[in-house]
Amino acid sequence: MAAGTAGEDFSTNFELPDSDSEQARSLLEKSFPTQAGDSVQVVLHSTDGRLTDPSRQAEVSSVLETIGGLDGIVAVDSPLAPTGVLSPDGTIGLATAQLDARSFDVSDETVDGLLDAAATGTTDGLEVELGGDAIRDRQQGDPSAAELVGLGAAIIILLITFGSVVAMSLPILTAVIALGVALSLVTLGTHLIDTADFSPQLAAMIGLGVGIDYALFVVTRFRSGLRAGLDPAAAVEVAMDTAGRAVLFAGATVCVALLGLFAIGVDFLYGPALAASLTVLVTMTASLTLLPALLSKVGTRIDRLRLPGMKGTSREEEGRLWSRWSVAIQRRPWTAAIASALILIVMAIPVFSIELGNADAGTDAADTTTREAYDLLAEGFGPGFNGPLLAVSDLAGSSVTGGDGGEPLARRLAAIGGVAAVSQPVSNDSGDTELLTVFPTTGPQEVETRELVDRIRSEALVPYDEASGAESHLGGETAVTNDFSTYIAGKLPLFMGVVILLSALLIMVAFRSVLVPVKAVLMNVLSIAASFGVIVAVFQFGWGNELIGISDTAPIAAFLPVFVFAIVFGLSMDYEVFLMSRVHEEWERRGDASGAVVHGLASTGRVITAAATIMIFVFGSFALGGDLIIKLFGVALASAIAIDAFLIRSILVPAVMELLGERAWWLPDWLDRLLPRVRIDSEAAVSEAAPAGEIPTRAVSAAGEGQGK
Repeated sequence: MAAGTAGEDFSTNFELPDSDSEQARSLLEKSFPTQAGDSVQVVLHSTDGRLTDPSRQAEVSSVLETIGGLDGIVAVDSPLAPTGVLSPDGTIGLATAQLDARSFDVSDETVDGLLDAAATGTTDGLEVELGGDAIRDRQQGDPSAAELVGLGAAIIILLITFGSVVAMSLPILTAVIALGVALSLVTLGTHLIDTADFSPQLAAMIGLGVGIDYALFVVTRFRSGLRAGLDPAAAVEVAMDTAGRAVLFAGATVCVALLGLFAIGVDFLYGPALAASLTVLVTMTASLTLLPALLSKVGTRIDRLRLPGMKGTSREEEGRLWSRWSVAIQRRPWTAAIASALILIVMAIPVFSIELGNADAGTDAADTTTREAYDLLAEGFGPGFNGPLLAVSDLAGSSVTGGDGGEPLARRLAAIGGVAAVSQPVSNDSGDTELLTVFPTTGPQEVETRELVDRIRSEALVPYDEASGAESHLGGETAVTNDFSTYIAGKLPLFMGVVILLSALLIMVAFRSVLVPVKAVLMNVLSIAASFGVIVAVFQFGWGNELIGISDTAPIAAFLPVFVFAIVFGLSMDYEVFLMSRVHEEWERRGDASGAVVHGLASTGRVITAAATIMIFVFGSFALGGDLIIKLFGVALASAIAIDAFLIRSILVPAVMELLGERAWWLPDWLDRLLPRVRIDSEAAVSEAAPAGEIPTRAVSAAGEGQGK
């Protein structure tokens, strides 16, 4: 109710304090107030003549007059004016509608008015298309559709896993309630902190996946307790004392990884990081409070409403299948470890070709107005017209004055290779600041354009400032993206180090081992590298991108690597915790390293693969949406979970644990005394119904032969 009353206030404030591009924006805001807000490109295309024809002039003037009269529009120039922007053949013109605010602050009424004016102005002979972030934001698809697809897939997988409508409904109910609360809190939080507009979709994607997974682990352990002959109250207690501990630890690990984004020091990342971590926190809390309350009331009726024909494989049969698989891996551990590691390395190779940038309207769907406007501008004026750069010079205290200061700078800019054109200098009212617009020869997504940004600063702006005493800065979308990518690249090692160190310490404290956290960190890094390789192959190389509704290649968003690293590292730790907590439990119970892996994988294999499959479908469904950023997240997370669950946890982990043997649980006495005692597997865990009986004694013995067991 509070969120519905307060409404939302999202703002994609993509800027870096103290960067050259941010200083350019600040100078524009101070000296050219009408230029400080974002703008909308109004692209006019005459399909049967020139825009200067009398009949077309009247239509063009009518459209621009309507747009100029809208609230939120400061000014509109015309391509028909003497200084207007008109293509050489006179068929394509560009009018710029200057907004009174940044695109994320523009009202819906202003955007609706622009779209209505373009639709009304389009006739048989005149095409009117709109470009700009304010228009692009409106074109994104409805995120609720992706959520419904992911939820439907989760219901089907849970029905197959449990075979019961009642058992299936509990994880779904818990996750949906928690997600509703979390997204409401995220909406309220937008009034306190700048939060990017993709944050709710990202939070919904992660929250839906982990919420169902956490509840799935608890419900599975509860049903195991009932099968062992426990009454419902005792089964709930055992479930919370085992799976509940693992959920708490796993959720905390994900939150730590996400909040590690604060180490980057970029305001833009704080809102999405808080939104995602808050959603994980709420879903985890629901699994530890709401879910056990529901389980205590449902009790033995949890298997009611069984679906006909879905009896499936029994738990004992499933345990035997996973135990045989584990034994097969452990018999040839070197082969399994080397083969799986090579697959991961090959999948990670495309990472070396990664190109960070900011996808522009050239990646929008072909039938959108922003893509039409983008293509028309490229056709009429060249690809660089879609990403102009803004050179702003503060002349106060310099040897030049307004009116002649910009001319020598314009000559310097025009002489740089890669510059297609430079506008006439524009001076502010006081004459102490000048603005030049630079049009590259290449599009904003091209590597050459980002290299041009560096050359303009070093070969034109710096020499000009040294000679004149002026202070010049380069802004524009491409310059902002270039500065952001450079900054992130510099902070990435620190961020990765913080997340890896904290996660390794948590694992070490939980499992009382030195080698288990080292193994976990190395495997998680391999998983992340392989998932990055997948997104580079799909989005940059274009391999199979048609399957997710993309017709062209696109750069990887500059902030994606740090975000995906945090999320995937946290989610990978989830499966590490759920598997290794059971292995650790068996190790302490039996003292047999090989047998503990067999028992642990047999007990958790089915539930981990079911949970991973749910996450893959949830994340994959978001990749089918209209927002490119969410597509990137969806593909990255779905591929990472698939790699982690089916390659690492099912092959690499049992192989490496077999090679390590009892050494896997080694911890120096001095370190054991220093570390706090925090257990994620209960010391008093109740043995389930014949867990060893589910695994053939012969199989356990075979697994331990290499250690003389």
